Amino acid sequence: MKKERFVLGWEEEVENSEFMKSVLSNRVKSVIESPHGMWNYMTYRDAIKILGLDAREIYKEGRVDLDQKTWADFGWMTCYVGPPKSAIEEMRKRTKASNVNPYSPDLISPLRDACARIKLKRERSGEFEVVGTEGGQAGVSYALQTFINPGDEVIITDPGYFHFESAILMARGVPLRIPLNSKNGYRLNPDEVNERITPRTKAIIVCDPLNPFGTVQTKEELIALAEIARRHGVIIIDDITHNTQRIDPGSDHYPLSSLWKETNVDNVVSTFSVSHGYGMAGVRIGFLAGHAELMRACLITKISLTRLNTNLIAQYGALAALMDEDYVRKSEEIIRRNYAPIKETVRRAKGVSIPVEPKYGFSMVIDVSGTGVTAQELTVALFKNRVAVYPGDGLGNVGATDYIRLNISRPDLWAFKHFRKVLPLAMEEAKSGIYRDGVIKFFEERKTERARKILQRIKEMRQIGVGY
Repeated sequence: MKKERFVLGWEEEVENSEFMKSVLSNRVKSVIESPHGMWNYMTYRDAIKILGLDAREIYKEGRVDLDQKTWADFGWMTCYVGPPKSAIEEMRKRTKASNVNPYSPDLISPLRDACARIKLKRERSGEFEVVGTEGGQAGVSYALQTFINPGDEVIITDPGYFHFESAILMARGVPLRIPLNSKNGYRLNPDEVNERITPRTKAIIVCDPLNPFGTVQTKEELIALAEIARRHGVIIIDDITHNTQRIDPGSDHYPLSSLWKETNVDNVVSTFSVSHGYGMAGVRIGFLAGHAELMRACLITKISLTRLNTNLIAQYGALAALMDEDYVRKSEEIIRRNYAPIKETVRRAKGVSIPVEPKYGFSMVIDVSGTGVTAQELTVALFKNRVAVYPGDGLGNVGATDYIRLNISRPDLWAFKHFRKVLPLAMEEAKSGIYRDGVIKFFEERKTERARKILQRIKEMRQIGVGY
């Protein structure tokens, strides 16, 4: 049987011909050269290559998800609790010719209403409207394409969500990173933001709760950010994708749109999807919301780029999910339960720590800088033991070789027990240095500025004998 070639994946190196290089747009070239561009940051997919495994034996029939029965997958950011049963039942019921044959609406009205009321804590009106997108990332991209001119600056966090920078570059904007650390509580500090704004600043992306740390902005911080942005004529893109499950019972989350009575938020555009909090990444349903005039402009952008709307059957499923309070409660309980074994695993692992405790969502970070190996080497060693994680180089310069991001939404405790069992083994294996050359080769081939810094870090570790 002939094996499938993944020419669009990561297994096969493809050199662009001179012709291909000549026809590519500067937008695409900038993403190809960015450390946030696909295939430029290391994931467990690259661990497959370093380990000499056959990706076709791991990913069946061209799928790109790991078998959750045999893999402890802490890498992907989908809620492993799975979709609400109510959503699956509703989509089954709605799968009929009358919903498959016609073009779908942007969003059905009940879903538009539920998004505004349940997630954004505001009613639709002449000042506030909701449009549909193909996931939250599409919402961010449409907003940037609508508001950014070439050369405009967009403030983001470092570290932050992988693809914010790529979307900024595709809009011909300039990413401006604010480092996160213990001093600013791993959140956007309004004073730091105010200091970084220049006449070229056009937008601020407020990822709240913050991927990867799970921290949340306070109400006072959000109001200050909205007012700073408004004074400077800046748009805020408020990404609330991870606000479904609350880990810390004492923590509150405020969508910026919900603060309209306390300050003017007409310059705020909100986005989220059902991919993360509701375990429905495959249905590609997201939302973009804000002042009706801004949303009309974003809708023009969306129509110009893709013309077609989100799947109608999936919209009914998303509506059922947003209405399912029992699902939110049960999934929240599972994620809270899971955080305890992770904390214990970290406590037992020498050189591993949690830089900041997550408050919302199911994304968190562990710092492995004290282990004597890079996060990338440890990622490979963990993958060999069927534990899949994402190292920090895709998230930013801060923690690039120190951080590992974890998804703690698995409903089964097996994955957490397995992680605790293999972590010390993987640390010892990585310390032997057997994966260092493979990691070095990966970053040598990337040729980005971040890759050069990581290579320098590895060389420094090698010179002082760390990890051997």
